[in-house]
Parts: sequence; structure tokens; C-alpha cells
Amino acid sequence: MTLWNGSYPFYPGANACFPFDTTRAVIITVFLSMLVTFIIILPGIRGRGRLFWFLRLVLGLSVGAVVLTVQFTRDWEMGWVQANTSYKSFSHAQVNVDIGLHIGLAGVNITLRGNPVNQINETINYNEHFPWNFGADYDRSYSEGLEKGLPSPILYVAEKFSTQSPCAVHRQYRIAGHYASLMLWLAFCTWLISILLFSMSILLYGGHMLLLTATLILFSLLFFFTMRNTPKCPIQFGPVSLRTDYGESFWLTLATGLLCLLLGLGIIILNSVQPEKLKIIFSLDKSSEEEVWDKSCLPAEPSCSAQHVLMVPLGELCQMTTTQL
Repeated sequence: MTLWNGSYPFYPGANACFPFDTTRAVIITVFLSMLVTFIIILPGIRGRGRLFWFLRLVLGLSVGAVVLTVQFTRDWEMGWVQANTSYKSFSHAQVNVDIGLHIGLAGVNITLRGNPVNQINETINYNEHFPWNFGADYDRSYSEGLEKGLPSPILYVAEKFSTQSPCAVHRQYRIAGHYASLMLWLAFCTWLISILLFSMSILLYGGHMLLLTATLILFSLLFFFTMRNTPKCPIQFGPVSLRTDYGESFWLTLATGLLCLLLGLGIIILNSVQPEKLKIIFSLDKSSEEEVWDKSCLPAEPSCSAQHVLMVPLGELCQMTTTQL
């Protein structure tokens, strides 16, 4: 086998970095558009109800956006390591690289970035995704990576999560990801129902639906937590090993679940202890409307003045009749 510019001919050029997640971009764009639309009509709301309405809007849209977005993120569990390792098979060339592992509910992403990026006449900047969601075959994706001739560090890490690996973590991650995803989809549905109930002024049942949303979110975290704490094979690169920890999506989901729990409990407690304050928060207090109604019926208005003219005491009416006779 001959060399060409320091690389083997059956290897393709450096793979482009994994593109931006368009699904996440679409979700964020939709929710931001809704937020901007509601902010435009915010000046039309009078009084202190404007502040409460804005807070309800921001909290409601934030919960829905997070619950829907974390379904497609790939940083529920992540880790990085810097190592000197071989770059490709059948080669003794050593490269200094950063190796990243990003685990999501639907698969795993493996990142390989050179220090510096250009080494051994190549650009080392890879980000490969290996899915395990419904309808995807992880082993087939791994085999395609072998056929493409991906760098050895990526294939070494990806092999740890295959079904044929002695680590036996593929089944745990796949099942836990499926159940966590199911819980999040149910949480998104209950969040929609709670928004509908609040818009119909059914506050108590809306609070119950928020509690159910929080329960489903926390259950999704529990599924991922039990899988995360199973024994794992070490991912070793010479003297250093690649270790992972909970990522941003896990902590963001936990914060959202606790927020829904606090909001649901707060609504239920206020509804039983001080329902009037709860009505003020949801702009359902009738005091201001009654004041407006009383002020509308002043003698200056024709309708009210006509009503006062018709209300003549009976004694005066009789006296005026006697005088005419």
C-alpha cells in the first residue's frame, strides 16, 4: 500500500464537523416567535395584570420549550479527555487530540479535535453521531464508520456502546433513553393541558396538571439516573481515561421539573388558603370591573338620567294630580 501526502488512499478526507442541530433551532425559533408576538400585545393589558400576565407567559413558554428541546439534545451525559493516541489503523503516527463523548436519549456523539487542528497533513475535526432510537441500527452505523475509515479514537469509543461489546451498556442506554423520552413526551402533553385549563380559568385542575407534568419530568430523570449508575467499561487512552458526568440537558430538565413542582404546589395551596390572591395573579379579580360598572352609570349619561327621571316618588305624583283638579 502506497502513501499519498502522508495518508492512506482508502481513507477519505477530513470529515466536516457535525452540522448544527436544525431540530433544536426550529423549536427555539417557534417559541421565541410566540414570545415576541405576545410581548407586542402586552401594552394592551392594563394595570398590574400586565406584570402577572407576562410572568405567566414567560414561565409557560420556558417549560414547554425545555421539555420539547431536551428530547433532541445530545448532552445528557458528556465528558472530555486530552490524549496522545494513534490516528488511523496501520499507522504509527501519534496525534494530540481532544476526545469528547456526548450521550443523548437517541444516540451518542463522539468528537475528535486536534491540538492543533492541522496535524500530519490533515485537518482533525470530527463529530460523528451513532443513533440507537427507534428505527435506527447502532451496529450498522458503526459498520458504516468502519467502512468510511473513521479515525481510530472515534471507532474505539463507538465500539464500547455496540451490542457486541463486552461492556454490555448498549441495552441499558437504549432502554433508558426510550423510557425517558416517553416520559418527556407525556410531560409535554400534560403541559399543553395545563395551559388550556389556565386559559379557561380552571386554576385548581391546572395546578394538578402542573404537578403531573413535574412528576413525569422527574421520572424521566430517574430512568436516566438508574442507567447512568450502572457499571461501565473504562475508556482508556494510554495513561488517561475518558470519564463522563451529567450534562447541561440533565440539569436543565431537573430545574424545569422542580419549577413545575413548585408552581403546581403553590397554585393548589393558594387555591385552598387564599383563593382571592390566586385570582389576582391570574387577573380574575372582579373588584376593578365592579368599580368600572358603578362609574359608568352616572347622571351625566343619557341612559342613567332617563332612569332617574322615571323614578318619581308616589306621594309627589299624587299631589301634582290633586292640584290639577
